[in-house]
Amino acid sequence: MEFNASSAQLLKIEADSLVLPTGSQLENIAKEIDAALDGAITSLIESGDFSGKASEACVLRNLNTPFKRIILVGTDGASNPQKMIKAIEAGASALFKTPAVNAVWAIEGLAEDHDWQATIVARSTLTAAYQYSGTGKKPKPKKLETVTYWCASENDSNIANQGLNYGGAIGNGMNTARQLGNLPANICTPNYLAEQASQLAEEQANLTTSILNESEMKKLKMGSLLSVSTGSVEPGNLIVMNYTGADSSLKPIVLVGKAVTFDTGGISLKPGRGMDEMKFDMCGGASVFGVMNALLETKLPVNVIGIVPAVENMPAGNATKPGDVVTSMSGQTIEVLNTDAEGRLILCDALTYAGRFDPDIVIDIATLTGAVIGALGKFTSGLLSNDDELADQLLLGGTKSGDRAWRLPLWEEYDKQIKSNFADMANIGGEAGTITAACFLARFTKAYKWAHLDIAGTAWLSGPQKGATGRPVPMLMEYIRSKTVSE
Repeated sequence: MEFNASSAQLLKIEADSLVLPTGSQLENIAKEIDAALDGAITSLIESGDFSGKASEACVLRNLNTPFKRIILVGTDGASNPQKMIKAIEAGASALFKTPAVNAVWAIEGLAEDHDWQATIVARSTLTAAYQYSGTGKKPKPKKLETVTYWCASENDSNIANQGLNYGGAIGNGMNTARQLGNLPANICTPNYLAEQASQLAEEQANLTTSILNESEMKKLKMGSLLSVSTGSVEPGNLIVMNYTGADSSLKPIVLVGKAVTFDTGGISLKPGRGMDEMKFDMCGGASVFGVMNALLETKLPVNVIGIVPAVENMPAGNATKPGDVVTSMSGQTIEVLNTDAEGRLILCDALTYAGRFDPDIVIDIATLTGAVIGALGKFTSGLLSNDDELADQLLLGGTKSGDRAWRLPLWEEYDKQIKSNFADMANIGGEAGTITAACFLARFTKAYKWAHLDIAGTAWLSGPQKGATGRPVPMLMEYIRSKTVSE
């Protein structure tokens, strides 16, 4: 799909479809289009067929204009970035319900920032276009080929082109993460993820990939990570992707993404109902793949290392048992009270390994706890951090991108709950499971600035729309891009 910005006369742009966000009070270009249609939009509003309410969509056809159809998208009440994004997403969704081949977006008055607005248009268009493919599912062909973002001035058009390129990269990155998350666990194994990482780096001068197998991890004394994979016939991998977009003197941002390609809970077996969705327990790792994909497209001048510990958690005669004590790469010992709290066991060794890169900051991303859903529902990711500035920057990136998070505390009272009589710590605590899980990880991240994103509620949808969401790729990319500006 091709994106471009134009400041040409709108009614002379060659396109079969016009997406026109507008409120109930027509202004600027919407008013001009209405006049060209002899008041057709005004008539729709007066008759009640289109209210202008945010995210409402209505299609006008058989028009006396160059466009075969005009898709009206309501903007009344779209007073913050989240509602603006929802309105643009509604327009993108409505666009794909038509046979449009060439479309033009004419947005005025929704947001003043054309870079941001064009970013959301490109991102929303690509994510709306995504269809799962593989395992017998053949996606229906999408006819849309080109999308033009219209601006009133050439200067705004140049700014918008930057946003289209950036938003397109994010959309593709989200779709990469979604596809990996949606694949069944008998295909998307730890070895499959390793192969995908190697393929991503092929013929890419600024991306290299290395894979640590179980033998190499054993030499590094990653006893905590290996305690999870031991019960599976699928060997674990530690995937390391190194994106170099800046001078080597610039310290890297390190992303650590949990990738449990299937989580039965191990000996602490999960209930059978809904267990099929545990293929999504690798969505943290998938989001790291998505960010790497987006970085290759944007070529941002930063250094980013993606670390993905990939394992399968299965029950077996040799699987780790509740009450077992394992030794992490850091030398700290862990009493495994629950084998279904396995994500933190693989992350702690990956986080220790991250320290060898002398990172600027480290962010881990994990579908870690069901407790975060109880606290924040399916809308918001949980954020915990040992650095206030880092936490604030991530929250700001989440608000700007519409991929929001909420910060939870890391207080000493919670850390005390993971005390063990038989090891340095236990892998579960008492109350506030999301916080105690982060307290566990915090014991392995004292050497650097660190943030933890618990995406158990936001990484995928259940029900009729079941599938991976691609979050938090937008938030992470917004944070990474902000680092290029500040430095």
